[in-house]
This record gives sequence, C-alpha cells and structure tokens, in this order.
Amino acid sequence: MSTKRVALLTLIVLPLLVACGEKEPPPDAVQTGPRLVKALKVSAGETAPQYRYSGEVRARHETQLAFRVAGKLVARLVDAGARVKAGQPLARLDPADLQLTAAQAEANRALAVADLKRTQELRQKNFVSAAALDAKETAARAATAQAQLAKNQAGYATLVAETDGVVAVVLAEPGQVVAAGQGIFRVARDGEREVAIAIPEAHLAGLKVSAGGTAQLWADGADTTYRAVLRELAPAADAATRTFAARVSLPEASANLPLGLTATVSFARTQPGRIVVPLAAILQQGDRAAVWVIGADNTLAQR
Repeated sequence: MSTKRVALLTLIVLPLLVACGEKEPPPDAVQTGPRLVKALKVSAGETAPQYRYSGEVRARHETQLAFRVAGKLVARLVDAGARVKAGQPLARLDPADLQLTAAQAEANRALAVADLKRTQELRQKNFVSAAALDAKETAARAATAQAQLAKNQAGYATLVAETDGVVAVVLAEPGQVVAAGQGIFRVARDGEREVAIAIPEAHLAGLKVSAGGTAQLWADGADTTYRAVLRELAPAADAATRTFAARVSLPEASANLPLGLTATVSFARTQPGRIVVPLAAILQQGDRAAVWVIGADNTLAQR
C-alpha cells in the first residue's frame, strides 16, 4: 500500500472516531437516586365474580289444560295471549258421541232398575232366591254408576279455565281429533313472576338454591334492577344442551309483568381468601407470575 493511500484512509477514519468520542449518555439514563414507585396495601378478603345468564320471564305456575275425554275439536274460543277468568269456556268437542253414550247408559240403568223391582216382588213371594236378588241389586248399582259416569263425560265436552290467567300457548286447532289428556292450552296463572334460565355444569359448584342475585329486563333498560332468588335447580342436565334448568323468582316484580320478556340474571359467587392486586404489579418470571412485596423491615422480596 502506498503512502498516499494510507494518508487517505487516516483522513476518513479520524472524523468517525472523533464523532464517537463526543457522544454522551442521555440524562434519563443516569441514576441520580432512589426511584419512586407506587405501593398498595392489600389483604385477604372476598371477591365476587359475576355469573350472568339470559332467560325468559315466566309465570310461577303454568297449567296445561286438556279434555278429560277424547273427541273432535270443533271450536277454540280463545287465542294465545288472551286473558281468561276461572270457569270461562275455552274450547269445545263434538258432543254427539258423548250424548249418545250417556243416553245408552241411562237406558241400561232404567232397565236394571226395572229388573231389580220385578225381582224384589218375586222374592217377596219366594219365587227367586236371595242370591238372585243380590245379583240384580249389584247390576242395578253398576248401571246407575255407569249412567252417572256417562253423564259427567258428556259435560267434559267443554274445556273451561280453572283459574285466572293468560293463555301462553295454543296446542291444538279446530278440526283436530284429540285424545283424552292431550294438551290444548298452556295457561300462565296470575301471580308471582320468575325467570327461566339454563346453568352450565361448570357453575354448579358456585350456585345453590336460595342464592341471591339481581335481574334486569331488557325492556326496562339498565336502570331498573330486581332482586332475584334462585328458587329451583334441576337435578339432571338436559340431554341436548347439557345445561341445568333453573327458575329464579322475582319477589319484588309486578304480578302483571308481561310474559316472555328477555331478562339477564346475575349471581355473585363468593371466593374467600383471594387477594386482588393491580395488573401492572404482576411480572412474569419464566412460567410463573410474581409480585414485589415490601416486608416489615422495608425490604423488598419477590413472591
């Protein structure tokens, strides 16, 4: 390498060295004294995470009404949502077959009574035995009971409301042939309102019957809150949803609260012995979380 080329490299490198030597550390990097940090006093207490469930407002008592006899439904007198009174007719069956059955039973009763009367007269003359008279008396009593039963069944052709309430669901339509006991209406009785919810199995350990909570109706907004009490909890999970059906009573809600409203029920599960610290105070040490703790002698220790 020639002397001229060495001199040129020296001129290039020298300014760079001078620039590096003039660089100073920023003022913030200089530790001038103890650093102040915020310290908080915490202690073991009770924390209450909220469990929230969506549900539907239902009546405390709901009755499924059905005819006590089979027949063809010829008239439905009320629709879903109608308010009904106790004793009010709701639906009617075709009464023709029931009336014929009642007439036949009454004819059999009259025949059995007349036969009994003749047998009693013959018994007085000693023409028949006492056993024959007993048989006729038994047949007469059976025929009388059968006639009364048929008469009662003829009156079952009209379905009436048992209590005051609201028709929640209509389950049959005119022209349909229904069996005895088949549901025609579901009537929600007037009175206490409650919320039907479903509880996942993971939350069962934190909820017990009679647990207290709060309920909010979407129709009222977030400003109105009702006191809620867990009244009923199913002992077995639903086969399809794998959740447990529950009923939450609303003791302070109006008895005229519309059915079917959407509600949100919240329960607080108590967890004793937990300490709550700010998220900023937690640092990660490998796979574990840790915090700095100030001891009684004002020394720091990491836990």
